[in-house]
Amino acid sequence: MTDEQKQGLLEKVIQFRDQFHKRSKEVDQSGVFPHENFEELKEAGYLSWTVPKQYGGLGLNLYDFLQLQEQLAQGDGATALSVGWHLGSILELAENRNWEEATFRDLCERVVSEQALINRTATEKGTGSPTRGGIPETQAILQDDHWVINGRKSFASMAEALDYSLVTARIEHTDRVGIFLVDHSHKGVKVEPTWNSASMRGTRSDDLILQNVSVRTKYFVEEETQQSGPPFPKGWLLHIPACYVGIASAACRYAVEFAKNYQPNSLPGPIKEVPEVQRKIGEMELALFQSREILYSVADKWVEQPGHRADMGAELAAVKYIATNQAVHVVDLAMKIVGARSLSRDCPLERYYRDVRSGLHNPPMDDAVIKMFATKSLQESQPPVTS
Repeated sequence: MTDEQKQGLLEKVIQFRDQFHKRSKEVDQSGVFPHENFEELKEAGYLSWTVPKQYGGLGLNLYDFLQLQEQLAQGDGATALSVGWHLGSILELAENRNWEEATFRDLCERVVSEQALINRTATEKGTGSPTRGGIPETQAILQDDHWVINGRKSFASMAEALDYSLVTARIEHTDRVGIFLVDHSHKGVKVEPTWNSASMRGTRSDDLILQNVSVRTKYFVEEETQQSGPPFPKGWLLHIPACYVGIASAACRYAVEFAKNYQPNSLPGPIKEVPEVQRKIGEMELALFQSREILYSVADKWVEQPGHRADMGAELAAVKYIATNQAVHVVDLAMKIVGARSLSRDCPLERYYRDVRSGLHNPPMDDAVIKMFATKSLQESQPPVTS
């Protein structure tokens, strides 16, 4: 796309951002899924923006996708994180092309024409995060010309609004793990409302129940390969830190505006003139600058140097660790500037405080990232130079 076309998309997303911000308090406090936000995204065709151009989408690359998602998160973090799972899943499929081409084309055409919504549902209470390597308890058994799937998935973001799920399941009684494209209109697929989280309430990450769900053999779309080394890096998961950078940016902007306008009667001017407040504002801006630099430099490398993607696991993990932890730090600083009123349910900082902490529990987790870098350092370390 031309720079002019990209600017047009950005301006459209900024309109979404501002509109979603007006609804974000109600979405959070009621804990309902933001259907109105998603209807507006669908009307604009946003759900198909990472679909390849050959199938009617815009073919957004990772870098452009992250820029738009960061803006969207400034308006409503739950909406941005939710739609990021959909757009990112499509982007990964478009980059890897592991599916039969006809099956992928069919899914893309449904996303373009119907704005169908999809997500990966891999987490289970019995296995924890799928990034930890646990074998799913959900079972898929082959019967004649179809698979029968039984199981329960947790943290199924957007569950009540999904049209399709990419379900991971143990293949019969083996240690093989398959990925199945499940149509939510099929008999046996239901959602159990279990989501009662303190943060990201609008994602409605409820449980997905599969009871004797029949899936045609062609919708056994992938098999997770068993390997001794680390899995192939997933660049699309950078939508996670992009979301939390967006939330932190919104918190910073709120605190700066507050500092410009709030003047207690104990001071001759607004608190923006207080050196300690200025220091905190500087810290916030530096943290955001650092996060964006690492986020977009790594995303640019992913796009421009596809031959290096297999070796980028540590870089992607570092982005997530740095950006999400810095986002938490920024929100905490913003609340210190605003003071006790930042804890009010009427103040958006209270919501940012809760939402931004979800990033610490999105993959990869902090301990896994630190262990990765420690292992890498120990394996590569050289003996010290002696005189």
